Amino acid sequence: MIQRKNKKEKISKKRIEKLIRRLLIELGENPDKEGLVGTPARIAEMYQEIFAGYRMNDDELDVSFVNEETDAIVVKDIRFYSMCEHHMLPFYGKIQIVYIPSGKVFDISKLNHVVERYARRLQIQERLTRQIADAVIAGMGVKGISVIIEAKHLCMKIRGVRNDSSVITECNRGVMEQKEFREHVVPLIYTSAEPKLRSVV
Repeated sequence: MIQRKNKKEKISKKRIEKLIRRLLIELGENPDKEGLVGTPARIAEMYQEIFAGYRMNDDELDVSFVNEETDAIVVKDIRFYSMCEHHMLPFYGKIQIVYIPSGKVFDISKLNHVVERYARRLQIQERLTRQIADAVIAGMGVKGISVIIEAKHLCMKIRGVRNDSSVITECNRGVMEQKEFREHVVPLIYTSAEPKLRSVV
């Protein structure tokens, strides 16, 4: 039976180095040649960074609120990089977020923390979209949120169909699940006009 690591436990770089070395041998390479001798260590170091989301503390997402009356907040073009769990190849792109605060707003950097927490792990785009929306609606005291992700997938670009298309996913929670309200708010993502929205009771 395979036991999952505790999310707070650090990745064992030594174990990863051994696994990568073995992989190079299975691929027909010589792991001791000049160009590859340091590759297992470099990959292990890289994995510490790109899979850091597994070990991010919940308190890193704590929110400090300030009193502010705002109808809607639009956060555009949050860049992210993640790894597809199907082929362990990167997918990357931009995230657009519209949220309706409940009379208060929070430090926008907290959204970046949420994105990093769920993107820096093995993922699929659909789940990433849901997890970001659910984390904000559950833990940040907002009335509603829409999360839209547009991404390129290397597993589509360099293998299989070898198609350069983008994938767009959307998740709505809270008041943003109401079609009428969503159609009024989401277009703000694609305009630079100042939002003028009706208040949500």
